[in-house]
Amino acid sequence: QVQLVESGGGLVQAGGSLRLSCAASSRTISEYAMGWFRQAPGKEREFVAQITWNNGKTYYDDRVKGRYTISGDNAKNTVWLQMNSLRPEDTAIYYCASAPRPGSGYLYWGQGTQVTVSS
Repeated sequence: QVQLVESGGGLVQAGGSLRLSCAASSRTISEYAMGWFRQAPGKEREFVAQITWNNGKTYYDDRVKGRYTISGDNAKNTVWLQMNSLRPEDTAIYYCASAPRPGSGYLYWGQGTQVTVSS
């Protein structure tokens, strides 16, 4: 069964840091790119960051640029999201997702991990 498993969420004070991890059970499902999305209560899911394996390029939403860093190990089908200078508005459920090939979009999703930033 295809799986993406996230870990590393929790409660942190504003200005603090957290590191999220996501491991894919199969190389096939994550072969092109892996990314992070988040969904705050009452809001739609939004893109946070992405890494594409063929060229190592990373992409960020403007709201997290300069504070978050996505990295990964393609051989281990694992991606991390280092989150620094956290703000209360970063509070959300964070989801890992994977895209198996260019143009496929994100087809596989984890169950999410809660990140709560207190003021």
